[in-house]
Amino acid sequence: MNERELIERYNAAWNAQDIDAIHELHDPEIVFHNHTADERAEGQDAVREHIAGIFRNNPTLRFTTRSLRVGDDFAVCEWTASTDSKEWDGVDVFPLRNGKIARKDVYSASHRPRER
Repeated sequence: MNERELIERYNAAWNAQDIDAIHELHDPEIVFHNHTADERAEGQDAVREHIAGIFRNNPTLRFTTRSLRVGDDFAVCEWTASTDSKEWDGVDVFPLRNGKIARKDVYSASHRPRER
């Protein structure tokens, strides 16, 4: 699987809220850092639980990819997130290692969502 396919599969798993599929694509030493929300989790188990909490709190959360740029060891994905009542834009920066996601750095406008 190449870098683009990896991120496309990852994004599809997020939209399906499939925590097992997401977990499978993470490097064992994954770091999930949402800079906007000041949330950080390190290691597969902690990141898995953190993402499961996001899904519990946002059962209708879905993402639409606006652009995806990939290189040999990174990807950058611009997206729009939405729930039943609001939406906001953001960017994920993904350093990659050995065909897995080593980090997910999230930057978004979630603090100022648009009403839908």
